[in-house]
Amino acid sequence: MRIAITGISHETNTYCGGITTREDFYTYRGKDMLATAGQESDVGGAIDACIRWSKEIPLEIVPILYAGAQPSGVIQRQTYEDFKAEILSEMAATGPVDCCVLLLHGAGVVEGIADLEGDLAAAVRATLGDVPITASFDLHANLTQAMADQLNGIFVCQQYPHIDLHQRAAEAVAAALNMVQTKRRGICRVTSLPMLMPTTTTFEGIGQTMLQALLAAEENAGCINLSWCHGFPYTDVAHVGASVVASYYPEQAVAAQEAAKQFAANLWRRRQEFIPLSLSGEQAVALAAEQPQGPVVIHETSDNCGGGAPGDGTHLLRAMLEAKLGAAACFSFLVDAEVAGAAHQAGVGATLRVSLGGKTDDLHGDSLNIVAYVKALHDGRLIMQHMFRGAPINLGPMARLVVEDMDIVVASRRNQTFDQEPFLALGIDVMKYHYVALKSSNHFRAGFQHIAKAIITADTPGLNTHRLEVFPRQTTTRRLWPVDEQAQFN
Repeated sequence: MRIAITGISHETNTYCGGITTREDFYTYRGKDMLATAGQESDVGGAIDACIRWSKEIPLEIVPILYAGAQPSGVIQRQTYEDFKAEILSEMAATGPVDCCVLLLHGAGVVEGIADLEGDLAAAVRATLGDVPITASFDLHANLTQAMADQLNGIFVCQQYPHIDLHQRAAEAVAAALNMVQTKRRGICRVTSLPMLMPTTTTFEGIGQTMLQALLAAEENAGCINLSWCHGFPYTDVAHVGASVVASYYPEQAVAAQEAAKQFAANLWRRRQEFIPLSLSGEQAVALAAEQPQGPVVIHETSDNCGGGAPGDGTHLLRAMLEAKLGAAACFSFLVDAEVAGAAHQAGVGATLRVSLGGKTDDLHGDSLNIVAYVKALHDGRLIMQHMFRGAPINLGPMARLVVEDMDIVVASRRNQTFDQEPFLALGIDVMKYHYVALKSSNHFRAGFQHIAKAIITADTPGLNTHRLEVFPRQTTTRRLWPVDEQAQFN
């Protein structure tokens, strides 16, 4: 039996400036995909699952291409077409396969193509014909029925932080193999809600409650899979929004569709519980000061590179400096390649006068004119320890700057703070600080929730603000809650 593994993954924030090009993508081709084995990513999870299954059945892995990029603006049309053409040509060249697993995000937007995943899935289906094709998706997918019509099984990440992408990819592999062996084909049906969800963790609160309800509904339905997509609200496409998708065999249709309908209705009834507390930088710092014990994590959700923001915003850092938190606080990290480069050039022990952050746009705050002492330097090459455990990450040259006795980490490449590694690389033990600030919406929880005495959200002006009403909707014509309280779900 031969199984093809391939995918293109991008979370497109259409409100970002600039176009995402080939240079912004990292790629694994052929045997390079096999080297991700052991990493807790969607690629690693799919490869690991194939290796496990190969010990039970004759199985040949056919790795094609995986292309991924940091969340950013709309993808250049030629870049996408080149990747798609490579996938299709390699599929043709490698010969017939018995099944295929697509590793997708679900919120990809290309110049002239609002639904990247629907377009790609249709092209793969046309190339492979009537073989089982399953797919794993990010929790923040804006799913469409056009995507689902080309697939025999959809497996959406359940957790936010996305600590289970590898598990969902493994389930996609298992389902595809089962369909080959049983000569059956799954069906996928999407129930869309007119609902823009603020970024909501599943580690606590309403997100956790609804995830437990989803898993119970899936078990009761006895279908292939029941998934809940939170959707990606920072994308201006007609199909933006939350959804529920059921994957089932024909004899499971009634139970699966009823389970999806009931869960969606429950989600809609409880929608007001998803509205978060939105604090300014000053308010977040003041609330953190009231906590009797540390570390208290303040996360700047609105300047999250993982949602397309630049990561060089200064709103929260300015509030911390103005509050004179001093040695009780650390911040990791601000993206500013210019300042990180200057620190590396000057060396440890140097004192610099620099303009920090605020270089991308006016929305995320003005640059801070500061005097900084260079405490430590690092090349930025780390191994992730919680989410995507075992996967390499390169933040570029990093510097630990001391400004008014506060430790501030500056990195060169856009990314969010997933775990403690950027702190530890520069000698910062977060357990010794009362205030620990970082830029991330919820992925940081995988590495910090178990040590934080409190977690406080700073929702400063930015491309990932919880204030979804500030984003113009030029493509979406339907009424969407919470922007429009008159939105209806039938």
